[in-house]
Amino acid sequence: MTPTWLADAIFYQIFPDRFAMSARIDTPRHLEQWDAPPTQNGFKGGDLFGAIERLDYLQALGVNAIYLNPIFQSAANHRYHTHDYFQVDPLLGGNAAFAELREACHARGMRVILDGVFNHASRGFFQFNHVLENGAASPYVDWFHFKDFPIDAYSKDAPNYEAWWNLAPLPKFNHANPRVREFLFRVAEHWMREGADGWRLDVPAEIDDDEFWREFRRRVKKINPEAYIVGEIWHRADRWLKGDMFDAVMHYPFTRACISFFTDADEPTRELTRGHSYGDIAPMDAPAFARALEETLAWYPPEINFAQMNLLDSHDTARFLTLARGDASALTLAWLLMFTFIGAPTIYYGDEIGMLGARDPDNRRGMEWDEKKWNVGLKDQVIKYCVLRKKYSALRRGEFKTLSAQGKVFAFARHLQNETIIVALNASRETAAMDIPVSRLLEDATRVKAEWSNEEHIVRAGHLWRVPLAAREGKVFVSVTAMQ
Repeated sequence: MTPTWLADAIFYQIFPDRFAMSARIDTPRHLEQWDAPPTQNGFKGGDLFGAIERLDYLQALGVNAIYLNPIFQSAANHRYHTHDYFQVDPLLGGNAAFAELREACHARGMRVILDGVFNHASRGFFQFNHVLENGAASPYVDWFHFKDFPIDAYSKDAPNYEAWWNLAPLPKFNHANPRVREFLFRVAEHWMREGADGWRLDVPAEIDDDEFWREFRRRVKKINPEAYIVGEIWHRADRWLKGDMFDAVMHYPFTRACISFFTDADEPTRELTRGHSYGDIAPMDAPAFARALEETLAWYPPEINFAQMNLLDSHDTARFLTLARGDASALTLAWLLMFTFIGAPTIYYGDEIGMLGARDPDNRRGMEWDEKKWNVGLKDQVIKYCVLRKKYSALRRGEFKTLSAQGKVFAFARHLQNETIIVALNASRETAAMDIPVSRLLEDATRVKAEWSNEEHIVRAGHLWRVPLAAREGKVFVSVTAMQ
């Protein structure tokens, strides 16, 4: 079973070093200027106390779950190079900061998901460093995959041990070693007992051992049956979604479809997406987009689909607004689709105020807190869509039906009991008048009313006839029965 709360979740992804800086950490630090272009290795000084101070902001947006990029002690600003899995990085405020953040979030009904890096460690990880110092004589020599000695961990050549993407700073664990497995399971258990609400798993496909993940799930769910386990898998993921490993995955096939339909998906856009595992980007019309969405829904049972982490971008991709070359209408249309689709919508920090960012590290800029520089219109849209999703159960738990897909105009319905919600999206740059077949859902003479306007339509001969859509416009219609 997947967690019952996932259908109601609206996630906000925080990259801790870049989200918010507090005055509660007074250790002298040499930091990169907050508003300067981010560099690969620079630290800007965001911390978990800063995130606590911005919870009012997040709650006002309407989000109710936070996904944190790694927070454990590390020598990297992104903290995917873990030194100590049991210590929150002191630059983030240490363990006390996480405890305070957890309590503050839970008091607001917000959940906190941690990022688990269990495929590889770092050169600063104690057991690896022990082997670095002692060579083959170290009792930890079987924690990793060494080819020969002495270990060459700092030359520019390929390392003489297995490492993620052959990168020397990221030595890969030997997951066949029972002591390694037990260590990693204890890490997962420890932070569950500390109040984390689940794990986002970094590159879990690299751990090619299903029994490892089955035991991981057993350990985590024993502590909290409602814990969320979501894997970073960029493609179809049946192997991990049979109920014995993950609850869901980050839904990058959804991301790819949205980029292809709502942006121009031209060469500049494709150049920014090359090298990412969601595959090649190419322009999509509405029929292709509908097929792509329906295909992803057909991959998995409904309870998996309702638990999926839907997203438009992340710390690993260019920001959606940058892929759209600043076209805010592309982002608002994609958001409307995401907030009315099956699965949990996810906002990457700063997207809601119009932040831009190309490839890493540019997509990890310091959060803009100067409100004069915000795109307030975008932020208002996010708030509006959060309210909409919370208002109608059909948007969170209802079935999905494609109603019409022609050219660049797409309409679908979400239906649950007496609630029927119809969403119409015009991704073209021309006005459209759409005939939407609804006979499978609504009887003739049924009235539907638009959210956010006084527009009404009556079902006649099984259709909503000539529904007007401006260029790059989306509308949401609700049956009067549902509104009552």
